[in-house]
Amino acid sequence: QVQLVESGGGLVQAGGSLRLSCAGSGRTFSAYAMGWFRQAPGKEREFVDRMITWSGWNAGSTDYADFVKGRFTISRDNAKNTVYLQMNSLKPEDAAVYYCAARLDYGMGLRESRRYDYWGQGTQVTVSS
Repeated sequence: QVQLVESGGGLVQAGGSLRLSCAGSGRTFSAYAMGWFRQAPGKEREFVDRMITWSGWNAGSTDYADFVKGRFTISRDNAKNTVYLQMNSLKPEDAAVYYCAARLDYGMGLRESRRYDYWGQGTQVTVSS
C-alpha cells in the first residue's frame, strides 16, 4: 500500500514563498518518479514538475513546466521519504490545489497525470494580489 500526504499549503501574498511537502509511505521509497501537479477551479489538472527518484541511470533528473521554471524547485529527502516543492515568487495564477503523485515503475510521458499510480489528497495554495 502506498500513501502520499501533502502539507505546507496556505495563503501567501504575491511574490512570497511556500514549501510544500509530500510524505510517502509504502513502496514510495523505491518509486521511479515523483511529481507535482496542480488544479485550479474550473481548470484541468496540470503538470508542475517531477523528479526521477529511483537509483538508476537518470536518478535525480528533473523536469519543470515552463510557467514555473526559475521559480519552483523539486527536491527529495531520502531519509524522510519526503518530496518537497519550494515555490518562490508566487503569482496569483499559481493559486490551486497542489497534488503530489508517485509512479512506481519505469516509464515515460511523466507530464501526463495518467502515468502516475498514486496520488495525495492535495493541499490548497492561495496567492493574494
